[in-house]
Amino acid sequence: MVLKHKTRLVQITGGEPLIQRNTPELCKRFLELGYTVLVETNGSCDIGVISSECHRIVDVKCPDSGMGDSFLKSNLTMLSHKDELKYVISGKADFDWALKHICENKLQSYTINFSPNMHCISAQSLADWILEYNAPVRLNVQLHKLIWGERRGV
Repeated sequence: MVLKHKTRLVQITGGEPLIQRNTPELCKRFLELGYTVLVETNGSCDIGVISSECHRIVDVKCPDSGMGDSFLKSNLTMLSHKDELKYVISGKADFDWALKHICENKLQSYTINFSPNMHCISAQSLADWILEYNAPVRLNVQLHKLIWGERRGV
């Protein structure tokens, strides 16, 4: 199905792709076919099962998510400079926690994305904090939600 499209970029996401036992093989096959492969994971599974030739986008769960304990800290030791980290920010406490987490774990050399939990804060509020603190991060908004709302499968 993917071969029908002219793209050379494939992103594997949705739920948690690393709980699917065939995801590493799927990634390997796409790499062999010359695709750039991105894998977006919630950080609760070992990213070492995915080839470092993939671009791994790893969520770091902030405290206000209620899932902060699900993140595998060992994933931080497996990052390559192709990989990215994503923090979903629900408020100022998460923002402060994420900045501290980045410093304490010496993650400044990686691409870091801060995404607003749009049920809790606006993209503008998060952008204002990023600018105010000169945070070494990218503002990352879920464009599909801005375009299509909460509709699934887009």
